[in-house]
Amino acid sequence: MDFFATAAKGTEPAIRDELRELRFRGVRADRGGVHFVGPMEEGFRACFELRCAQRVLAELGSFDAPNEDALYEGVGGIDWTRFLDPSRTLAVRAACRSSALTHIQFIAQKTKDAVVDQLRRHHGARPSVDREDPDVLIFVHLVRDRATVYADLGGASLHRRGFRSAAGQAPLKETLAAALLRLSGWDRERPLIDPMCGAGTIAIEGALWARNIAPGLLAAEDDAARQFGFERWGCHDEAAAKYMVELREAARARVRAEGPPVLASDIDAFVVALARGNAEVAGVQIDTRKAKVEDLQPSTPPGHVLVNPPYGERLVGGQALYREMARVFRRLRGHRVAILSGTPGIEYAMAQRLPEPPVPEPRSLSVWNGAIECRLLTYDIP
Repeated sequence: MDFFATAAKGTEPAIRDELRELRFRGVRADRGGVHFVGPMEEGFRACFELRCAQRVLAELGSFDAPNEDALYEGVGGIDWTRFLDPSRTLAVRAACRSSALTHIQFIAQKTKDAVVDQLRRHHGARPSVDREDPDVLIFVHLVRDRATVYADLGGASLHRRGFRSAAGQAPLKETLAAALLRLSGWDRERPLIDPMCGAGTIAIEGALWARNIAPGLLAAEDDAARQFGFERWGCHDEAAAKYMVELREAARARVRAEGPPVLASDIDAFVVALARGNAEVAGVQIDTRKAKVEDLQPSTPPGHVLVNPPYGERLVGGQALYREMARVFRRLRGHRVAILSGTPGIEYAMAQRLPEPPVPEPRSLSVWNGAIECRLLTYDIP
């Protein structure tokens, strides 16, 4: 099978490195995600183990689709009886660019028609559409009149780990937090510090990664709402179910008893309480405190700071806050400081001449937080 692990824009290198670290084969980064290959079970394992990917898609077919008839015939040439029967539900999502067919709703409708018509011919009845929680979620991508059809193995976005029962005003997705930890170079040994923690996503993802707790272990095995999509497919038989049991058992055996210290603080006592509760659900220990960013002190040994400060999109920042951040971060001698910056004002504040020694030029990566283009600025404080 050919698989595609989708990425938030700019995080493709994190998913590539993660797939290689986990010994997946045929890993190749591309725009919007990373390709890999293997038997279907490798797709199952990817859903269970990957921290940074948004979705894992299995390619079911690729064909020329210059018009609606060619799209219908191509989709109809895929054997959908492996996945669906009249008792199951489906949904179709589409994307297109540089193609004769331009209306994504029409593309999705034509794809759905081809699927249900095949199943009606085979079973004498057709499955229903469930756009909110389908048993089988189908993606069709049409690029330069070439259609590629995928099944979503996760069934829902993989950022939904299950531990975040509540979030603050501008929550960071768990998958993006995991990617930022990797892209910023955290070694899983240094103390991890988030002085603007919100609901604690960065800190919790760091604690999970450091202890090697696979994301798939966070879902209760008997919780139907947290099943992966492939566990609801028609082809998920006893052998596949046994494989998942063995995968979970092996993952539990690899969990480390302890990790480095993880500190999550915030000026808002309410979100600190959210972070504490989310950490308890995730089964990790983090030090949660109500504190201002100016209260942050250097750690021993020097730590790794990763912060997602407000930058005026959903929460209001401001130059006074950014100057205070810069003053505090520049005194953290020997620490690495990584900032997800949605405004040039943060980098400007860090570069200003202050009584503290100047900081070196940051390593800067373009990373998208939803629809917001940000820079991940990483400083090694001398």
